[in-house]
Amino acid sequence: MSASHPTTRDTSGARLIANRVLVTLLCAGGLSAGLLPFATLSPNRLAAGQSIMLNDASSGWQFIVMLVLMGLLAIAALKRPLPRTLAHGVVLLASLGLLLITLYSLGDYAQRALAETSSSARVSQGAAFWVMVFCCALAAIDAFQRTSSGWLLRLGYILIAGGSVAMLFASGHFDDLSIMREYANIRDDFGDQFITHLVLVGSALGPALLFGVPLGLLAHRHMRLRGALFSVLNFFQTIPSIALFALLIAPLSALGNAFPLLGEWGIKGIGAAPAIIALVMYALLPVVRNTYAGLKGVPPATVEAARGMGMTARQVLWRVEIPLALPVMLSGLRIVTVQSIGLTVVAALIGAGGLGAFIFQGLGQYAIDLVLLGAIPTIVLAVIADFTLQMLVVLSKPAGTRR
Repeated sequence: MSASHPTTRDTSGARLIANRVLVTLLCAGGLSAGLLPFATLSPNRLAAGQSIMLNDASSGWQFIVMLVLMGLLAIAALKRPLPRTLAHGVVLLASLGLLLITLYSLGDYAQRALAETSSSARVSQGAAFWVMVFCCALAAIDAFQRTSSGWLLRLGYILIAGGSVAMLFASGHFDDLSIMREYANIRDDFGDQFITHLVLVGSALGPALLFGVPLGLLAHRHMRLRGALFSVLNFFQTIPSIALFALLIAPLSALGNAFPLLGEWGIKGIGAAPAIIALVMYALLPVVRNTYAGLKGVPPATVEAARGMGMTARQVLWRVEIPLALPVMLSGLRIVTVQSIGLTVVAALIGAGGLGAFIFQGLGQYAIDLVLLGAIPTIVLAVIADFTLQMLVVLSKPAGTRR
């Protein structure tokens, strides 16, 4: 009888808690709010700032709302009293509410603090702010993974959350934040660099698909070429991005000098040409590998049945193999797109432009908000692309298997 007591004590917590991930996120968010600065108040753009804790930055009602929402999340993490489905709904609503009140509190503090200081003062985000934002996002993601909700509900939630944040920005609530002041100084250049970033990513994805899909088909059809092909593509992945950009400078410069017409077309050692070539080289492996994996996953019996119906090899490929392999192929495109959005940041080092230009300018000037002005849109762009392509993957699956 005595040997059973330790087991009872060890499992009592497990019987009480239904969502350990949510409990961990609540602990991380609560500790960060109590121990880390929520915002920083600096006398100017470059000077070190004064740490402002959450209880000092937020007004009374804002702090109370945060506590209430965190309490709802804590209740939802328990096995009782809420049913499982209701608990997931509470997590989604409470995490969204906590995210919005956190954002609102930061903007509200910036307005109140700068009204009492000089015009050169700056308010920036603190460590607690970032931890709380990420914990809210991870709590919502975890709730969706635990439910059987369809992609329409997820899309609706993303639109509501994104629309709410966009409304706060459009209302000018964040205009007094240091990062928004940096944006106001480079508004026109930011738009140009953002478009340049998108163009570079699109210019890399097009050739990667154009060459990668046929190479994946070739690897599927010819076993002897498969090993050599994947070895070469794997070699490209081992080269650091900065090193690859540097390696392309000399041959492209020589090519542009030897053929002036190519130089006029933009083929030279710096700029977009080496950036696009390097991005294509990095993108080929995921495209080829997922194309091969998707085609290999098509049941042989299905292919034989199609041939038995009198289909030609081309008809079998386009009407049977490609449709069945499409979800896996789109997963490869999803990987490549997110990867290219991130790698394009480094392309700013060789004069290609893009959002990375602000990151490296901020590092050179020791202006952290300028760094964030390049990094945050890159992250948001990658998240949007990932979510969009994830939805395409779901829609490409047979109706009975979509989730």
